[in-house]
Amino acid sequence: MKTLIRPAVSLFLLLSALTGLLYPAAVTGVARLLFPHQAAGSLIQHGEVVGSELIGQAFSGTRYFWSRPSATAPMPNNAASSGGSNLGPTNPALVAAVKARVEAVRAAHPDQTGPVPADLVTASASGLDPHISPAAAYYQVDRVATARGMPPAKVRQLVEQYRESPSWGIFGDGTVNVLKLNLALDEA
Repeated sequence: MKTLIRPAVSLFLLLSALTGLLYPAAVTGVARLLFPHQAAGSLIQHGEVVGSELIGQAFSGTRYFWSRPSATAPMPNNAASSGGSNLGPTNPALVAAVKARVEAVRAAHPDQTGPVPADLVTASASGLDPHISPAAAYYQVDRVATARGMPPAKVRQLVEQYRESPSWGIFGDGTVNVLKLNLALDEA
């Protein structure tokens, strides 16, 4: 029995060191060398760290662009609790939540008569999406411009400036990072 246990324990320790220590350290080192910004969490600095390009933040004031609703609990945009609500499209709780959000968005944007962009009233699958569609950003321009006393054309220009192209130019739709846009508004 001793002859079987010693090689098994030795192999266990060797593989644990390789796969649990050396491999992660090598991957982290290569990532920090080739992609330092992303490996450090894609943090956004504004004098101090104010967030990440990859994690949404809740904005509720009229002076700011609103991001997607968050499905994380116990607090919105909780990166430690990533995940959707798991409510299906016919679930009465989801239908009621979306209807309430549509009413709130319409009340905040009385000048808008078109349909409310879906990403302003539905959470993303992760519950942490930091982006909204350009349509959702343009929907909010007049409210933000009025609240800040800025010309709507200037706010639209900022939306255009912070509009991100689809991944590799072909995958998905263009997006707007809400945190970056709101920081630019504060600087304007």
